Amino acid sequence: MLFTQYYLDCLSQASYLVGDETTRQAVVVDPRRDVAEYLADAEAHGLTIVGVIDTHFHADFLAGHLELAQATGAWIGFGQRAEADFPIRKLADGERISLGDVQLQIMETPGHTPESISVQVFEHAGDTVPYGVLTGDALFIGDVGRPDLLASIGVTADELGRMLYDSVQHKLMALPDEVRVFPAHGAGSACGKNLSTERQSTIGEQRAMNYACQPMTEDEFLAIVTEGQPSAPDYFVYDAILNRKQHQVFDAASAPVPLELAELLERQAGGAFVLDAREPQEFAAGHLPGAVNVPADGRFAETAGMFVRPDEEIVVVAPQDREEEIVVRLARIGFDKVAGYLREPEGAFLGAPERIVRASRLAVPELDEALARPVAPVVVDVRNVGELIAGTIPDAVNIPLAQLPKRLEEIPRDRPVVVHCAGGYRSSVAASVLRKAGWSDVSDLLGGFNAWALAHRQVA
Repeated sequence: MLFTQYYLDCLSQASYLVGDETTRQAVVVDPRRDVAEYLADAEAHGLTIVGVIDTHFHADFLAGHLELAQATGAWIGFGQRAEADFPIRKLADGERISLGDVQLQIMETPGHTPESISVQVFEHAGDTVPYGVLTGDALFIGDVGRPDLLASIGVTADELGRMLYDSVQHKLMALPDEVRVFPAHGAGSACGKNLSTERQSTIGEQRAMNYACQPMTEDEFLAIVTEGQPSAPDYFVYDAILNRKQHQVFDAASAPVPLELAELLERQAGGAFVLDAREPQEFAAGHLPGAVNVPADGRFAETAGMFVRPDEEIVVVAPQDREEEIVVRLARIGFDKVAGYLREPEGAFLGAPERIVRASRLAVPELDEALARPVAPVVVDVRNVGELIAGTIPDAVNIPLAQLPKRLEEIPRDRPVVVHCAGGYRSSVAASVLRKAGWSDVSDLLGGFNAWALAHRQVA
C-alpha cells in the first residue's frame, strides 16, 4: 500500500492518496483544487488515479474533484445522501472499494453535514482491523466537526448534532483502539474549536483524550460541541454550495496578469477590491487608500474570504515574486476573479508618493497613554470568543474578525479606534477594513493582546 498525507498549513487542510502498488490503482480523498502534486506523485509511483472521494461537501475550501476527474477520468464519490450537479458515484455505508489487495470501506458518519462519510483503509483484503480511518470533518484530533455551520441547507444544528453524536460515540468509537485516525483538518481550522496540531492519532488516543469522545448523553454532547465555536467566514456557505455544482476548473497554467499602478488604480475606481498581501509593517509604511491588508504569511485565503465577495474583481498587491502563490491560494477557496497584480509594488509606490497613505500602529505604552486621555479610543478586540479566556483589555469591545463586516456599525465613528487581536496579524486586517469603510482614525496594537498582557503582567 502507498499511503500519503498532504497538508496545507494555511487552510489546516489534509488530503490523502491511497494506492495499491501491485495493481497500480489509487484513490485521492478530499483533494484541494491545485492537483499537480497528486498527479506528480501518482506518476512517480506508476499509479493510475481511478477515483476521487470527498468525505462531504466542504465549506472551507473548494475541493479538487472536478480538476482530478478532468485530468484522469476518475469517478467522483460522495456519501449516499449527496446530491450534485455533476455525475457522482454514491457510496453506501459498508461498501467496499477494491484497489487490489488494498481495500477501502465506506462508513456513513453524518453530523458535520448530512452526507458526511469516513473511509476505512485496509492494507490487505483479509485484514479484520483497518490500517486507519479517514474521518473527514466528523472526528478531528482533540475535537469533532461542528454541527452548526450553514453548510447544510434545511438541516438544523440540533439535528446535525444528534447525527454527529451517533457517528462519533457509536460508530467511530466502536473501531479498535489501534486504528489510526487521519482527519481532514488540524489546528487553526474554523471547522472546530479544539483541533490539535498533530496530524494523525489513533482511536484509542481519541477515546482517552478527546473531550467529545467521552461517555455522555446526547444532550450533553450537543451542549459541549456547540459551545464556544469560532465565527465562520461568510465564504463558507458559498463554497459549500459551489462544491455541489459543476463549475469552472482551476487552470494552474494560467499566469496572473501584471499591472502598472495606473492600471490598478483604474480597476479600483471601477470597483475592484485591492487586496494587499504584504506584511503589516510594509503595509503600514505605505499603501493605496482603500486597500485591505491580508498578509500572505498566515491564514491568507480564509481571512481574505471574510471580506472579499466571491463575485468581486480582485487586484493584488503581493510580496515580490509571490503573485502566482496568491492567485493559487485564492483559487483554493473558489475566488477566481483576480484581474491582475501590481508589478514591483515598492518601486511603484516610490514613483507615486502622492497616491500612498500610511497606517497608524501603536505600541502598548502609547495605547495606555491614549486610554488616559479625556477622549479615550474605543478598543476593538477581534479575537474569537474562545480566546477571551486568556484575558481582555478593560472595556474592549469584542467583535470576532469574521463577524466584523456585519457589525461595523457597533463601532463609533466619532472617537479614535484601536484594534487588537492576539499577536498582530488579524488587527492589521481589521484596521484596514475599518479605514476602507470610512473610519478616519484607526490604529492597530503592535504585538496584540499578548504584548499588552506581558506589559501588564497578565498571563496571555
